[in-house]
Amino acid sequence: MSTPLCLVTGAPGWLGSRLIEVLRDGLPELPVSGPPRKVRCLTLPRKASAAFRTLPPDVEWIEGDVRDRAALREFFRGAEGATVFHLCGLIDPPRLHDLFDVNVSGTRNVLDAAANAGAARLIAISSNTVAGPNRDSGHLFDERSPRNPRLPYGWSKALMEDVVNDAFAAGRLDTVILRACRFYGPGQPGTRTRVFRMIREGRMPIFGRGETRWSMSYLDNTCQAMLLAERTRQAAGRTYWIADRRPYTVEEVLETTEKLLESEFGLPVAHRRIRLPRVLGRIASAADALLQRFGVADPRIHALAHLQSSSACSIEAAERDLGYDPKIELEEGTRRAIRWCVESGQPI
Repeated sequence: MSTPLCLVTGAPGWLGSRLIEVLRDGLPELPVSGPPRKVRCLTLPRKASAAFRTLPPDVEWIEGDVRDRAALREFFRGAEGATVFHLCGLIDPPRLHDLFDVNVSGTRNVLDAAANAGAARLIAISSNTVAGPNRDSGHLFDERSPRNPRLPYGWSKALMEDVVNDAFAAGRLDTVILRACRFYGPGQPGTRTRVFRMIREGRMPIFGRGETRWSMSYLDNTCQAMLLAERTRQAAGRTYWIADRRPYTVEEVLETTEKLLESEFGLPVAHRRIRLPRVLGRIASAADALLQRFGVADPRIHALAHLQSSSACSIEAAERDLGYDPKIELEEGTRRAIRWCVESGQPI
């Protein structure tokens, strides 16, 4: 029998790079990887040098863009029966048009190419932003919750979900959508490392007592969900919320990070907060939404809006249908992220 083929868009990005490792080596906490895989990645031309440096030598990579149908034909060469992990997406591009061009039109191109090649199933990574913020502090999103995106990125992901669901409804391709939440873990981008530094130096703003709740997705938990979605027959055509087992308050995130930085990594911690009134957070959210409607993203306003908005979900459906079992929670996941920063020379 030939080695099963997996196609991955979005490598060598953060999640994509980790998924490739998991496809090759499995997950230490949960053996869901299955037989050895042949892995092929679609890599932006400007990311080719990073792919050469970071992707394992036995991983094939094709230079191309999801907007380029010719590149997708090469990417899907010989892909009958393959699984497609569609992780590619833009978050905050300079031009608003690119957000929808990549996340929506690009996804449609990938679906067309996958269906034409006879791929078996496509797993698409969506986002908690399609639901907007929770209506109150006790509310949890689930698969029955209405979509209510507030920002262009969330709108683009909602439209992405629509084109994926349309492909399944038309009988063209088996699909599963996973709504992952705020990623964290080793290999994080510099923006996340700066947050560690702000927490350590006492420069982290916080609204009220920090009771805002976030569902967060440790990287390996998300990879586990993707592998389970690949093999679970009844998941076809479904959408699942994917996160750690429970939401965390912002105060808990800060306290956990402080404890680990100080007690396990020997770094001095200021143990301070910049406490802000909640009304300022509501103003920041309104301003952020208005500016982004006109294609303007102010990083400071967006960060404040992000800090005050709760986005918490239930993973009960994924646990029931997929057998999803997120082994890593906040303390261990943050420990691993800090250790990666220290070992890789990232200044905290």
